[in-house]
Amino acid sequence: MQARLDPFSFLLVSVGGWINQRQQQVIDYLVEENRVLREQIGNRRLRFTDDQRRRLAARAKKLGRKVLAQVATVVTPETLLAWHRRLIAKKYDGSANRTPGRPKTLEEISELVIRMAEENRTWGYRRIQGAIANLGHILAHTTIANILKRHGIEPAPERNRKTTWKEFLDRHWDQIVATDFFTVEVWTCSGLTRFVVLFFMDLRTRRVEIGGIASSANGLWMTQIARNLTDAVDGFLAGKRYLIHDRDPLYTADFLSIL
Repeated sequence: MQARLDPFSFLLVSVGGWINQRQQQVIDYLVEENRVLREQIGNRRLRFTDDQRRRLAARAKKLGRKVLAQVATVVTPETLLAWHRRLIAKKYDGSANRTPGRPKTLEEISELVIRMAEENRTWGYRRIQGAIANLGHILAHTTIANILKRHGIEPAPERNRKTTWKEFLDRHWDQIVATDFFTVEVWTCSGLTRFVVLFFMDLRTRRVEIGGIASSANGLWMTQIARNLTDAVDGFLAGKRYLIHDRDPLYTADFLSIL
């Protein structure tokens, strides 16, 4: 004899079946919608925020790999589960609680090391180390070597053999003259004309001498100026040893050889 369901139980079964059917229809629609979106996206890689990865990973873990293979269309099941493993690992990551390692050398101390090396060209790493220690700063000589290397300062032997530009100027200030050209536009009978002016400056006194003015500078003009400047009686370069100039082609070989 078959058991008969009472009307209430029949109603519950009917409603439950209808709800399951509706849920499945919603799931089928969302899966198909994802497939359509994937077709629209093509091979372009999607960019997810950390929050989006976290939300997807939390849902993916509950479904498992088999179900994910059927419904996941935007992200592969392997990627979803990898995100979940990363969430777990991050939860137990204790790196944020680690104490910092060896502190970096303070910028002020680095500047002091550089100053000592530049002002005392014969001082090696250990001599600088001792001077720093006298000021209350303890540094390894390898640390001092690394500081100087980062700033392009050579070890003491090479540093002592080379002369810096500042040292050269300090030693030979009285014997240096600088030269350069500038141009000026002048109205003449033939119209606006550009003239080239060659001038010289004594670096010690800041005295300026006009070497020559010409509308067309050439090698003969430059050679005559060189003769005038090196005149033994009243030449501007008398007693000078060094001439600072750029690589302008007007500084011809004959001009420089006379000087």
